[in-house]
Amino acid sequence: MGKRQRELHFGLMFWAGGTHPSGWRMPGSHAAAAFDIEFLQQVTQIAERAKFDFLFLGDRLASDPSLQTTNPSQMSRLEPFVSGASLAAATSHIGIVVTANPTYYDPYNVARLFASLDHLSEGRASWNLVTGADAIAAANFSRDAHWDTEQRYDWADEFVAATKSLWDSWDDEVRPAGHHGRFFDIEGPLTVRRPPQGHPVILHAGTSDRSRELGARDADVIFAGQPTIESARAYYDDIKSRAAKYGRGPDEIAILPGLTPIVAPTTEEAVAIYDQLNSFIALDPEGEASGEKHYGALGRGARLRNLGSVSDVIGVDVRGASIDEPVPQRVFDAANADGQRVFASITRLTRRTVGGDKPITYRDLILGITGMGAVVVGNPEEIADYIEHWFTEKAADGFNIFPAYVPDAVSAFADLVVPLLQQRGIYRRDYSGPTFRDHLGLEVPANTLVKHADAAE
Repeated sequence: MGKRQRELHFGLMFWAGGTHPSGWRMPGSHAAAAFDIEFLQQVTQIAERAKFDFLFLGDRLASDPSLQTTNPSQMSRLEPFVSGASLAAATSHIGIVVTANPTYYDPYNVARLFASLDHLSEGRASWNLVTGADAIAAANFSRDAHWDTEQRYDWADEFVAATKSLWDSWDDEVRPAGHHGRFFDIEGPLTVRRPPQGHPVILHAGTSDRSRELGARDADVIFAGQPTIESARAYYDDIKSRAAKYGRGPDEIAILPGLTPIVAPTTEEAVAIYDQLNSFIALDPEGEASGEKHYGALGRGARLRNLGSVSDVIGVDVRGASIDEPVPQRVFDAANADGQRVFASITRLTRRTVGGDKPITYRDLILGITGMGAVVVGNPEEIADYIEHWFTEKAADGFNIFPAYVPDAVSAFADLVVPLLQQRGIYRRDYSGPTFRDHLGLEVPANTLVKHADAAE
């Protein structure tokens, strides 16, 4: 496959209620979306019409009551391989990413599941490889404790090698996988023919050194989460340079940060949607002890939504203020560096300023310190400009889109932003082929067992 012009890649993170804590409360949201496969198929079809690379099905191996206050749809969901198979039947081109945690799986099972899905989808299966940060999962698998980072990555490194050997145990002839390592002793062959893609596309996320090394060696797509374009560029360069020592070119790994775009025909309308989402968020009583509730995208991170937390973050005691009154200039001037960053973020998202015609309120501050990751709010041109800037600066090869609410935020991005990016010549107008590897411009990997057998003759 010849070298082609660099183009954006997009994935769609499917959370049934949306990725904003109040996405499930927006008009048009579907209360039972997590268990409505027709709804999931419809959302995936919207992404496919917009030529997205993939639909992402996350997974957790434990539930958590704290998710009630962040993302209720994450407390319970369908098993992702089952959902992924149904998406294969309802679509024809979009990649289907399924999460499987090697810490609690076996290589033979993973190899068989993904090979089967790759055949059913005719080459669109993808493995989101996570080692798992949910310590509570251990209790669901008869374990006394969740492994530490080093143990999880030692296991994962060999797990991937064993899984690839099983995928390679079929070709023109069937041969044993013959993986004999520190953790796994697997003879094979697999009971499923080699996948159409050779190896299903592998996705990975993480910032630790072990995670970066695994991604540089084995991943085809990496999810990133750096908060600034400068830190994102540094991460991008680090991964691409690490990949070189494994004989991989920079175009063989796509780095996709997460992004929540809130877009409407005008900036004012987009800000109104952002404010509407935030208006549904319940604040915590003042004086409540810290650590009793957990906020964050997955229910992690102890920071209460009240003025006590604001005071701790910005370095100015604002307890006792009325949450809907404007923040005075003296508070802004006295805020520490973290506080200044919070004010700047609020202005970027709401276009409100301290002392301006549209003033920042204490409620804005409360919500600003419990932000939900990378968010951009604006009209289609503003969203497209943001995406193009990160892309041309090589801070990203595209984005994993986190829709704040579903399905309307997905449709808005597809209808309003995608055409602009296509007009600018940085996003595909059609798929270049039927498989996920085609979307990424990747060759089918050589069968390593065949190569080794040929070398031995």
